[in-house]
Amino acid sequence: MKIVVLAGGLSTERGVSLASGAGACRALRENGHRAIFVDMFLGLPALPDPAESVFDAPDGLCPEASIAPEAPDLEAVRASRPDKSPSLLGPNVLEVCRMADLVFLGLHGMDGEDGRIQATLDLLGVPYTGSGYLASAMAMDKVVTKRMMDSLGIPTPAWRVLTYGPEEAEALSRELPMPCVVKTVDGGSSLGVFLPADREELKRDLLEVLKFGSRVLVEQRVYGRELVVGVLGDRYLPSAMTIPANGNFDYVAKYQTAENGGARELCPAPITPEEQELVGQLALKLYHGLGLQVYARADVILDDAGQPWFLEFNSLPGLTPASFMPKEAAAAGMTYNQLIEDIVQQSVRIRRR
Repeated sequence: MKIVVLAGGLSTERGVSLASGAGACRALRENGHRAIFVDMFLGLPALPDPAESVFDAPDGLCPEASIAPEAPDLEAVRASRPDKSPSLLGPNVLEVCRMADLVFLGLHGMDGEDGRIQATLDLLGVPYTGSGYLASAMAMDKVVTKRMMDSLGIPTPAWRVLTYGPEEAEALSRELPMPCVVKTVDGGSSLGVFLPADREELKRDLLEVLKFGSRVLVEQRVYGRELVVGVLGDRYLPSAMTIPANGNFDYVAKYQTAENGGARELCPAPITPEEQELVGQLALKLYHGLGLQVYARADVILDDAGQPWFLEFNSLPGLTPASFMPKEAAAAGMTYNQLIEDIVQQSVRIRRR
């Protein structure tokens, strides 16, 4: 098949997306597909003649991508595009997607997981991988996901959503219950997530989180083992457990090696079969409740009593070599290339309007 791997974009998770897309593109080419890598924001300055021969680029246009310890400088990325267009779709992106048999979504965060690119491709009649636009938008919004958990009876920490100005942070820092977690409602890769140790830190974090958006989610902090559980098709995968080096599972902990400050990861997670079954079945229930398709990944805290507390669902989880989804698939007996091919074949079978 002719496949465009769409990655990059202009979200805070751009670096992760580039690495996911590059890995997926190489796997697809090894699997025999005519796959090419396209950065959604930077696009392709020009197409060859004939245009379809772009799918025969010898290297698939794949970049050498690795994840830096810090989040990307999005203003620098924006300034690097020659046409200076306000469009989030770069030159020739839609043109090359129209020529493809399938678009493999290697995007993360805003513009990729929030349903907007899915809706755009739907209107163009172009098939793509993963969930549809509505389920993607619901899963991206942590408040909507929380409401779905409550309606389905899936345990989640007590929560409230806030809209406030900087001048209200002081009063809020005195009245909010502690310990708590402060997070933006539509972030990812642990960006925009704060774990205040005291009320002074809480005030600072309430101000800092406003840089990510005006709606803020505050939830009770639950302590326990940090699990992730992937869903592939209609089955859950073996859970993985993270042990952050510094106590917080932040951006560095998530994407760097343990030697460089990253978290230690155990997959399969050292939990009982009964705990795995409970977490897996609840993940499937929420997956279907949100209308997710093909693959996704839930974040869960398993407390000392064996009670799982669901935090969120990621509709396009990372597919870098260090990502959880490939590791969980490996624990279930799948190679990386088999996982990528399974995502493709499942997505092709879905008939969207």
